[in-house]
Amino acid sequence: MRIHNYYVYIVSNKANTAFYTGVTNDIQRRIWEHKQKVFKGFTSAYNCDKLVYYEEYQWIQDAIAREKQLKGGSRQAKINLVLAENPSWSDLSISWYE
Repeated sequence: MRIHNYYVYIVSNKANTAFYTGVTNDIQRRIWEHKQKVFKGFTSAYNCDKLVYYEEYQWIQDAIAREKQLKGGSRQAKINLVLAENPSWSDLSISWYE
């Protein structure tokens, strides 16, 4: 049986004023797509390409449920989540593309 990995993530812009929450099975590819603005939409319009938070799940159902929970939560809840895990708001993907 193959183990799967799914990720729920939050990307922000440089000023940390806009947030996007998403789910993916390949976080490195997906963050690269955000950085390259591969798809037109919210993240490209607001320059959300800095990975500030992510969680890993084995089951897609769990990842989707968590994504919906985060998207349904308040802006302050997202800020508090990032502050708890990444208080400096560093780009957690910075070393992935060097």
